[in-house]
Amino acid sequence: MELAQQTGSPGNEGDAGARNFLAKRMLCTQNANPWHLRCAKGVSKWDIRHKIWDYMEANNLADFPRPVHHRIPNFKGSFEMSGSVQAWDVFDKAREVKVDPDKPLEGIRLAALQARKALLVPTPRLRTGLFNRIIPPPGATKEMLRKCATSQGVRDYSVPVGLDAKVHVDLVVVGSVAVSEKGFRIGKGEGFADLEYAMMVSMGAVREDTVVVTAVHDCQVVDIPEDLLGDHDLTVDYILTPTRIIKTGCNHPKPQGILWHKINHEMLGKIPVLKNLRHREKQEGKDVALKEEQRDVPAADKPVRVAKKSRPERSSFQDQASLSQASREGEASPDNYPLPDAPAAVYVGSIPQGTRVGELKDALRQRHATPARLTWQGAQHRAFLNYSDKATADAAVVALQGLSLHGSPLRVELARSQLSKTGSRPR
Repeated sequence: MELAQQTGSPGNEGDAGARNFLAKRMLCTQNANPWHLRCAKGVSKWDIRHKIWDYMEANNLADFPRPVHHRIPNFKGSFEMSGSVQAWDVFDKAREVKVDPDKPLEGIRLAALQARKALLVPTPRLRTGLFNRIIPPPGATKEMLRKCATSQGVRDYSVPVGLDAKVHVDLVVVGSVAVSEKGFRIGKGEGFADLEYAMMVSMGAVREDTVVVTAVHDCQVVDIPEDLLGDHDLTVDYILTPTRIIKTGCNHPKPQGILWHKINHEMLGKIPVLKNLRHREKQEGKDVALKEEQRDVPAADKPVRVAKKSRPERSSFQDQASLSQASREGEASPDNYPLPDAPAAVYVGSIPQGTRVGELKDALRQRHATPARLTWQGAQHRAFLNYSDKATADAAVVALQGLSLHGSPLRVELARSQLSKTGSRPR
């Protein structure tokens, strides 16, 4: 499949003849995009994710594995991009390439192996290290290289890369659920691509000139409001689709290292390499205080009752745990939940089944109602938001009126008023 390279300003695709040519080749044109390249005001990351997933399934643009919901979606035509990307000068110049293990990037992994480039692939969920180097067997045939590019091949033909290895990645290829022509990217919500890049910065594997690329279907290129981006979010320099290459010219800064204040002890325990990097940076004299260690010390005249069994708000890299998983991992039950810090606590009820804590947090951020602490009780379809004072809590209640998730309106009120109405703890 041919690629029409776009090197001018975003949205500029040349003359009418070129536009007609591209339109015939597009599996999904810009005009068929879920938003016609426009997102509604107040949209959240989860709104965008679900819109893309639903659209790709409804229009049969998705490819195995399906359904694509809660995945980096594979799309028809993704593998054929392997031939075209080899002719791209940015790819040609790269010597060491890191490509995520997502299914739609399999063709790009194959292209890197065929071009005899050093190929690095992150380990699944970072459990055993940061990434592995794919080492095809000597004299590998084209069919063997193709196997090496699959998820099974990544497991069978790779060796781990240690933190002391001299790695200099020229090109980073990440999967996306959605991306804008300005380079703003949304993943599936677990934050691993963002964290992997931050860890590569920490170990010196990427530099200012390292190029970041994503490969998506044309329908995944949509407007994304810049205010949805956090300081940990990775942006991209180029977007590859089956029909074009978009140079984003993104000026939004990429992560400059690991944001330790967004990491908690639970996450540190699950990712050993993160613990090693923290030890290194601590020896270098850097601030490596974790999320739990960043809490503000309450004023002496304003004692705060601490919930013994409730957990602090989860790290941004863990926002997307499901309701059932959240319930298993230690949220308080209706019987042991201590009264929130009234009157500065807000009760959010009627949370629909299947909602993830990250969806609520995105919605709160969009309404400018981010709490100091969020206690998630997904199994009971509710959450408690703690604010610094009653005035802030009152303002949050006003801001959150009319809020809905998955089409279901949420019940939002001060936690104390909820208790006075029911005579029991919020349910």
